[in-house]
Amino acid sequence: MIHLYQAPKTADAPIFLLLHGTGGTEQDLVGLVSLLNPEAGYLSVRGEVSENGMPRFFKRLAEGVFDEEDLALRTARLIQFLREQATERDFAIDRLIPVGYSNGANIAANMMFEEALFKQAILLHPMVPRRGVALPNLSNVRVFIGAGSNDPICPAQETEELSALLTEAGASVDVTWSNYGHQLVMPTIEAATGWLKH
Repeated sequence: MIHLYQAPKTADAPIFLLLHGTGGTEQDLVGLVSLLNPEAGYLSVRGEVSENGMPRFFKRLAEGVFDEEDLALRTARLIQFLREQATERDFAIDRLIPVGYSNGANIAANMMFEEALFKQAILLHPMVPRRGVALPNLSNVRVFIGAGSNDPICPAQETEELSALLTEAGASVDVTWSNYGHQLVMPTIEAATGWLKH
């Protein structure tokens, strides 16, 4: 997979797993790292699916309608890639904190639906990746969700349903709302930075 890696500056600093939105690249979210935690490292991955030339992490059938077969395939491939990177670069996989935006947040959420891989996750404008599935025990997992109350791509009820599903699985979920549609805005990043410190 096309990716960028930067080791953390200190032994106990996290490594952010950066997962871009549709049409983005592995470069897109790198600038967030210094805002979230200047000591952190990052592993930033480019989605392998191309939708009219726009990189994505999995196929969709229409706006907001996921190709669940492809989602399962791509999720398994990404988890395998993360395991390989953890071994190659000698870090514990639960040191990774996914920071996903939109399509990247959706595949991050789907990885959490599959396995309790991470202790913390930052999901920015996510949707519910799948319905009617049993989630793993997420009782030791913290999740920050940044959402738009007027987001036309990720409606508020998607955020509320995802938050409820993660909470029912035992996760501690914090939701921060903005009023800027599907945009990623500084107040949300500042809220995520504060959340990481607790």
